[in-house]
Amino acid sequence: MAPSALLRPFSRLLVPARLPSGSTARWKFYVREPRHAHPNWLKVGLTLGTCAFLWGYLIKQHDEDVLEYKRRNGLE
Repeated sequence: MAPSALLRPFSRLLVPARLPSGSTARWKFYVREPRHAHPNWLKVGLTLGTCAFLWGYLIKQHDEDVLEYKRRNGLE
């Protein structure tokens, strides 16, 4: 059997897909450009405040853990 005869059933898979034309296609989700001119300052403030709080808590917890480690091992 010739190689071209083997590829004939798969030739339809190589044809690029086409989208429905005109008004028959409906999109469920629309992509919108972000509004850089009017940022949501409440979200910005909450995000930065939460980040600062978590970093502060992390550093405080680390310092406490280091002191506990030194106390248990008799290093201090």
